[in-house]
Amino acid sequence: MSTITTKDGATIFYKDWGPKNSRPIVFHHGWPLSADDWDNQMLFFANQGYRVIAHDRRGHGRSSQTDAGHTMDTYAADVVDLAATLDLRDAVHIGHSAGGGEVARYVARAEAGRASGAVLISAVTPIMVQSRSNPERLPLTVFDNFRKAISDNRAQFYSDVSAGPFYSFNRPGATVSKGLADNWWRQGMMGSAKAHYDCIKALSETDFSEDLRSIDVPVLVLHGEDDQIVPIDDAARKTIKLLRRGTLKTYPGYPHGMCQTHADPINADLLAFIQGAANIRRRSDAAAS
Repeated sequence: MSTITTKDGATIFYKDWGPKNSRPIVFHHGWPLSADDWDNQMLFFANQGYRVIAHDRRGHGRSSQTDAGHTMDTYAADVVDLAATLDLRDAVHIGHSAGGGEVARYVARAEAGRASGAVLISAVTPIMVQSRSNPERLPLTVFDNFRKAISDNRAQFYSDVSAGPFYSFNRPGATVSKGLADNWWRQGMMGSAKAHYDCIKALSETDFSEDLRSIDVPVLVLHGEDDQIVPIDDAARKTIKLLRRGTLKTYPGYPHGMCQTHADPINADLLAFIQGAANIRRRSDAAAS
């Protein structure tokens, strides 16, 4: 099992597939999942000749169940350690949901040459929780209810989320995949209840506005228009306005978990972005020389 040890002693599990001299793509999973949530994308891009990496966030999956450090600053610092240990350069970082927030924070602060592009999929950026300055967003009681559900009966809560709104399986006429819902539940239950509880604050109350403004590499923003977990109007349509070099694509009828329910079109759009970003970089390098 491949792991790194972070500066504060946490053990972070990761997968690393494909040629080590190929361009790296780093995948950042959502709450409360693991690197396994990216298996479809990792197989697709490995078969395209890329080096693909996905890690389990601390407290999630097979990584250390630390009792502290469940903040976006620490999550991003763990990615710094991962990128340094694996010597990842010119990487494209792709994050889903809470992982999108992690990508925004990391890429905004990454060492020069480490990151050359970012993709935010169904991301929690710029900020989810309601406040005086953001009255149209989700009230704190929504996230308090999530915390209560974890404390009361985490297993049932995860079953309800995966079988219902996460993949829009609760919509009339939806094609339901029990296997997909079961796999979501399996990943969630692998992780630490405390980490998942604490992470709710990190994903809902962290303001990524300044991170988004400071990112200077191309960013692709993808969001399903039937996202019942992270509503598109509160997220992607606000995120794109803060990016210097952002491109927004939305998908009518797609759910929060669209990377699994609609993997083929999502993978095609990711590939086109990554290839396009590579072409821009080559032209820039040629002009500089």
